Amino acid sequence: MSEEAVRVMIADEHSLFLESMRVALESEPQFEVVAEAHDTMQAASEAARVRPEVAVVDANLPNGDGIRATMLIRQAAPGCRVLVLNDDEDVLTLVAALQAGASGFLTRSAPLQSLLEATKTIHRGETFVPQRLLGDLLSWLLRRREEQGDALRRAGQLTRREREVLTLLAQGGDNDAIAQALVISPQTARTHIQNVLGKLGVHSRLEAAAFARRNDLMDDVAGARR
Repeated sequence: MSEEAVRVMIADEHSLFLESMRVALESEPQFEVVAEAHDTMQAASEAARVRPEVAVVDANLPNGDGIRATMLIRQAAPGCRVLVLNDDEDVLTLVAALQAGASGFLTRSAPLQSLLEATKTIHRGETFVPQRLLGDLLSWLLRRREEQGDALRRAGQLTRREREVLTLLAQGGDNDAIAQALVISPQTARTHIQNVLGKLGVHSRLEAAAFARRNDLMDDVAGARR
């Protein structure tokens, strides 16, 4: 094996699939499989130990999943580029993988030649997404942009105090906790909460909290009060 071979880690629950990936990758002189993992935490540990340049990770790893594994691998080996393998062409899993820091996405049923192509592509610093998924990905991105635009419009109706209340709701605060944090009465806190729900067009505290987290509307309440 060449000293300049690309160091690859593979992570999958199934030993036979790991062996198939190892054989396929090492059929190319440019790749060397330097570590194997069978679950999320082992993948993170091995990434920290061997510092691979590329990691091929199953999306359904035990003790977590491939999305969490991707984040942990990237933390342990920041230069590592991750290819996530999933059972099917699910655009939501693809998006989650990319948001976690993955550089590529492929189905487990794809031909081994596609695995090699994807691994080479992400090692070059490019992103690999199957052609059939590009349309779905673009549709998701456009829909998400529209949703975010609507969310910003609704959030823009909130006063500064109402945004503080929304942040505290998203952190799990009840009326008393919100009142104490903002130095207001519980009745005033209830009024602010009702105003927040009305302006956001949601029907419960849980919906408001999910809205805030989903659209990154969390304010620094302590900082805002200084």
